[in-house]
Amino acid sequence: MIDLSTNYLGLKLRSPLVVSASPLSRDVEAICRLEDAGASAVVLYSLFEEQLKQEEADLDYHMAAGTESFAESITYFPQPSEFHTGPEGYLNHIRKAKSAAGIPIIASLNGSTLGGWTKFAAEIERAGADALECNIYYIPTDPKLSAEEVETTYLEIVKAVKKTVRIPVAVKLSPFFSNMANMAQRLDTVGADALVLFNRFYQPDVNLEELEIQPNVLLSTPQALRLPLTWIGILFGKLKADLAATGGAHNAEDVIKLLMVGANVTMMCSALMRNGVNHLRHVERSVRDWMEEHEYESVAQMRGSMSQIRCPDPGAFERAQYMRAVKGMQHIHMAGWR
Repeated sequence: MIDLSTNYLGLKLRSPLVVSASPLSRDVEAICRLEDAGASAVVLYSLFEEQLKQEEADLDYHMAAGTESFAESITYFPQPSEFHTGPEGYLNHIRKAKSAAGIPIIASLNGSTLGGWTKFAAEIERAGADALECNIYYIPTDPKLSAEEVETTYLEIVKAVKKTVRIPVAVKLSPFFSNMANMAQRLDTVGADALVLFNRFYQPDVNLEELEIQPNVLLSTPQALRLPLTWIGILFGKLKADLAATGGAHNAEDVIKLLMVGANVTMMCSALMRNGVNHLRHVERSVRDWMEEHEYESVAQMRGSMSQIRCPDPGAFERAQYMRAVKGMQHIHMAGWR
């Protein structure tokens, strides 16, 4: 009997197949369909720092409107249900998802600055979320901002959220640090329960007809797998925090590779948006078939077996293999000219 179970954020999951934050979780029926298809947990779509700030600004406006004229104006202050439309709707979504689904529901907060929005994590916890994914989407554009200041922002956000909640906190981050291994260790030290590798930054396009910058969100491709695969392989066994892979996992082979370098879970989104949620069934079945064929009894047995600390050639994760790869490309190029 193949055991696909894994542990992530203190949760015992039936398999490593987790659905990442996306529009796939925007309604409860869709979450239930994901569960039926084999998702072991779902990360909800993100609530953005800007939404919370807008709500606060709107509330300040309504609370002040009319008060200079009539003392009785307090009687027509908007009720909480009227001015908490965005954030309150998110909390209600958590409650409904928890009531309808039998799998863990992981909330997602997306922000970039240290501020009051981190306190909303407590509301998310009270709504019943099993864990929180803190998506720190931060693109520093000020050339005067040092690397240390950027990294401190990440650490202070994580510390603020951890101080606010008792549920596990995962940190979704980008790979753009001068020393990714050091940053991972620092996040681990301040209490991150998991690292989600990696965030894909929004990259706008130029509309040549309208001569304007326009949004252009692209789904991931299998080629994106190499980055999380590399860093999870390097970090496995060196941190207390769990490791989640996101970006590039499209089929069973991708899932297996990520598990073998050390991922606790493999998150999927783009493949499901392209192929439908039932693609999860096919992936799970194919993972089971591969494990049976290669005589693996469990994910736990497989996990980390090809990580840097267990690899017969640890240099394969580092510069030691760079020259060999480049020379290999040269041979291919020369063969094409013959």
